[in-house]
Amino acid sequence: MTDPNSAPIEVAIAIITQGDRFLLQLRDDIPGILYPGQWGFFGGHLDPGETPNAALIRELQEEIGYGPPYAIPFLCQRSDGPLGDSNHRCVIRHVFVAPLTVETEELTLSEGWDFGLVSADEVRAGQRYSATAQRVCPIGKPHQRILLDFIQAVSAGYVMEDNMATAELAKPSQNQYNSSSHS
Repeated sequence: MTDPNSAPIEVAIAIITQGDRFLLQLRDDIPGILYPGQWGFFGGHLDPGETPNAALIRELQEEIGYGPPYAIPFLCQRSDGPLGDSNHRCVIRHVFVAPLTVETEELTLSEGWDFGLVSADEVRAGQRYSATAQRVCPIGKPHQRILLDFIQAVSAGYVMEDNMATAELAKPSQNQYNSSSHS
């Protein structure tokens, strides 16, 4: 029998863009969760048998009541090492890019402490002020690294924001993104 604490944890997370900013969630500042009091991506764990794309859409609905018109796989990242608890488990992050097509005032935060649109300069600085928390809070290191990689990919022309809205892109319900092909 496989030890459930040794199995990789799979998550689907989103780089949600609006113009040149990124929508991030300020995680609750409570013990027992990963990256407490830090800015991070919206998204979460895959349920058994769930595809990364389906998990992402479900999580965005649960966390902010939002369904993007599409979500494009950006990368699949495997990280080995401690997760902030006594387990040294692997995390597989399925990272998607999706547009925010509504104003932030139309979102309903159901999980987390705060949320906001973060600039590339704030990403580079690794922190952002939260009026709700009334302090500057760090961006979680893995989230910052992924955003920096995304910013670099966009500036190098590897990810074309203009191309994200073309008809070629898979809509969330049609995307058959499979984690096994990105291991």
